[in-house]
Amino acid sequence: MSSGDGVSQTSSKKSKKPQYSRFTQQELPACKPILTPGWVIATFISIGIVFVPVGLAALSASQRVVEVVERYDDLCIPSSKEDESDSNHERAKFIQNDDTNKTCVTTLTIPKKMQSPVFVYYELDNFYQNHRRYVKSRSDKQLRSPEYERDTKPCAPESMNDNKPIVPCGLVAWSLFNDSFGFKISNRDLPINRKDIAWGSDRRHKFGSNVYPKNFQQGSLIGGGKLNESLPLSEQEDLLVWMRTAALPNFRKLYGRIENDLEANQEVTVVIQNNYNTYVFGGKKKLVISTATWIGGKNDFLGIAYLTIGGICFFLAISFILLYVIKPRSFGDPAYLSWNLNPDMN
Repeated sequence: MSSGDGVSQTSSKKSKKPQYSRFTQQELPACKPILTPGWVIATFISIGIVFVPVGLAALSASQRVVEVVERYDDLCIPSSKEDESDSNHERAKFIQNDDTNKTCVTTLTIPKKMQSPVFVYYELDNFYQNHRRYVKSRSDKQLRSPEYERDTKPCAPESMNDNKPIVPCGLVAWSLFNDSFGFKISNRDLPINRKDIAWGSDRRHKFGSNVYPKNFQQGSLIGGGKLNESLPLSEQEDLLVWMRTAALPNFRKLYGRIENDLEANQEVTVVIQNNYNTYVFGGKKKLVISTATWIGGKNDFLGIAYLTIGGICFFLAISFILLYVIKPRSFGDPAYLSWNLNPDMN
């Protein structure tokens, strides 16, 4: 075979056309909508008609929520110096001292009738659970199965204690919230149901029913609450709630439910065990009792957002009506445009 034959075969291969199809030749039917003023106006009006009623319903539901918020981190601590840095230092020493009595009592007045269930939350401010190193300091494999008990590499420095693995390991579990609340009405205990406060998926899948705490909070530095070593992690719902980290530095977490109605102007006595140390980083602690509606707790943002978007859409629709319906743009001879731009040419 000559070299010329090889070149001709190569060129013939390169020039081979692809197999014909409507897709490769871009002959498929296509939708090319033309946004006429009528379509734009109808679209904005439709969005406004949907969003405004939803916003009003969400805002109304949020306003029906009865909520009582009580800050107690400064209430449940002895008075200290005026200097803020010295004050936080003295408060931190008070909390870290095992010999001090950290019990305090406050009274909540119910503004309106609260129908059961009444949810009890604790709220923390200036606590960054979304910090990258904090969020990564856990071992999900260890939480699911005892086979991965020694999988503590992501948990350093809270990974091992006397060469034994810590279960659950990591800073998230180590900093478990450990304040407690007791409620009374007219010197009668008001029970709090602390079951089923965690996500069902966490109880069934994320935390193993055969994984038990080991060597937890037994080091020289204690971060927060302790766990019952006779109960599996899936049944210790305080831990499950805490381990679902918050996205913002100010957050609430569910503590329990009061399954009795609370009447208007009723006074509820709360006995607080103020154990959790937020004073070293200038954090705040609040106790929240709240009812709920179909949108959850009290949150005006959702309703305001829907109303804002719906209002903007109505405003734009009215603007288009004024511009293109009442004073429509002239169509027809293109010379009309050139005449208006260059009247000296005529």
